[in-house]
Amino acid sequence: MSVSILVNLDVPDLAAAEALYTTAFGLRAGRRFGAHGVELLGAQAPVYLLVKAAGSTAAATRPRDYARHWMPCHLDVVVDDLDVALTRALGAGFTQEGDVREADWGRIVQIADPFGHGWCLLQFLGRGYDAIATAPA
Repeated sequence: MSVSILVNLDVPDLAAAEALYTTAFGLRAGRRFGAHGVELLGAQAPVYLLVKAAGSTAAATRPRDYARHWMPCHLDVVVDDLDVALTRALGAGFTQEGDVREADWGRIVQIADPFGHGWCLLQFLGRGYDAIATAPA
């Protein structure tokens, strides 16, 4: 069985979101879906920006809210140089949430986009996650 992952992000403003992600992460527009969506390419998984109005139904009966919120699932962007990537993301419109932290596997910083989504920038160093990996169960 083959599995593919697609990343779908609800956004209230397609042009603003496209400009943000192409500038911050170097993604490029692929297919367009009228005024309601765009496919961004250049990552290991395509990112689909989908226009959904604030207040429209999101999960179950909860209305969409584009204020910063906690997400049980977030996205990590692996970069070669965390400092350069952070400067680029901040310049594009992301905000930094906390300090850059260092671990045995590398460096990480949390950022947020203007649409409420949480992200992390990761820079693997040395052996990366292999430095902390344990044997399979």
